[in-house]
Amino acid sequence: YRSRKRSSKVERVPATMMNADMDAVEAENQVELEEKTRLINQVLELQHTLEDLSARVDAVKEENLKLKSENQVLGQYIENLMSASSVFQTTDTKSKRK
Repeated sequence: YRSRKRSSKVERVPATMMNADMDAVEAENQVELEEKTRLINQVLELQHTLEDLSARVDAVKEENLKLKSENQVLGQYIENLMSASSVFQTTDTKSKRK
């Protein structure tokens, strides 16, 4: 009888202690859930920012290619104008001295 009585005393845990432990675990789980939610939102925000930056880089690359092409056309045009103009023609100084 004694051993039975002892074991029942050991097995009994006050309900208030169990509730307090459960509340603490639940509070900890809630904190972890909030932290996970915050991190997920932060990751999603960073992904959107990365997508925006990637799209901007692509647009800048495209604009850069257009400007390079325009610069080549303008450079060729200026070169043609200079070769057609007598002002920019090379002069032969030896023939003028004779």
